[in-house]
Amino acid sequence: MAFDVHDFDAEVVQRSHQIPVLVDFWAEWCGPCRVLSPVLERLASRSIGEWVLAKLNTEEFPDVAAKYGIQSIPNVKLFFGGKVMGEFVGALPERMVLQWLKKNLPSRNQSMIDEANALIQEDNLDRAQPLLETILAEEPSNQQAKVLLARTYLFENPARAKQLTEQLDDPQCSEMSEGLKTLARLISLESDSDQLPDSPTKRQYLGAIADLRSQKFEAALEKFIEVIRTDRYYDDDGSRKACIAIFKLIGEEHPTTQKYRREFSSALYV
Repeated sequence: MAFDVHDFDAEVVQRSHQIPVLVDFWAEWCGPCRVLSPVLERLASRSIGEWVLAKLNTEEFPDVAAKYGIQSIPNVKLFFGGKVMGEFVGALPERMVLQWLKKNLPSRNQSMIDEANALIQEDNLDRAQPLLETILAEEPSNQQAKVLLARTYLFENPARAKQLTEQLDDPQCSEMSEGLKTLARLISLESDSDQLPDSPTKRQYLGAIADLRSQKFEAALEKFIEVIRTDRYYDDDGSRKACIAIFKLIGEEHPTTQKYRREFSSALYV
């Protein structure tokens, strides 16, 4: 579906709270616009209600074009929830537009993902888990749902958590995904400590892992930081990786992160 914009706030900004709106900023004199426009219209006709296409003539609405920083056309912006979620400039071929849409279109289950994320923040994993399993049954490639589901399984089933984080390439998920893989591996080592090299450090390192497994994050960080001070590269720099992963898991604003960030940095560079 495609339509010409007459009221940008109502037809694009407000409507994007119900469905993603792809806006094609164009003008009559623009040759590349005439190349891109049929590509977008063809894709919109196949979108099956996942998104709609809005066309805005920048000559007729220069104030809107200025507000959204349109300096070159064609310029395509994706609006969702009243905000710009992504954009590209120029007449891309259909194959590249499809790749861009795949990367930038929000999930049709985004509201459920947001709900699950809120439940995780409240430590209500038992309610978040089935929501995320339902989403992945419908959208097996949804990377945001995979990372969140891995978070719910981390301490219950680290092998499942690690499996869920494999082969994720969304930059928005990569840091959390790497952190979860690090923590899942460490938790698995608690019952398979023969994989760790023999060293006077091993006992301290396993103690840190045990605290991590019990979600005693302060105690785990203290032990990992001590390992950094005494045997920095034990388990392939495992303690440094563990501290970064814990900070990412609990969040930069968490009091424990703020308490141990400076101590962690000091241990690294002293």
